[in-house]
Amino acid sequence: MKTKFICLTPISKEAKTQFTLDMLQFHSCRVKNEDNDRYYVESLNKTCYFWVDKVSDPNWRIEK
Repeated sequence: MKTKFICLTPISKEAKTQFTLDMLQFHSCRVKNEDNDRYYVESLNKTCYFWVDKVSDPNWRIEK
């Protein structure tokens, strides 16, 4: 199965801090799991794992 990636942009203060300090400002994330409403993602440097809502996430914007 091919690995799926999504690009994220932080929009909340907490997400911006995580993006800068933990994710090393890499926008792309691996999709580890997916359901109807959200993605479970892994940062490229494998330090962060979190859920992102597919629509209207309060912390992250999914870039098309």
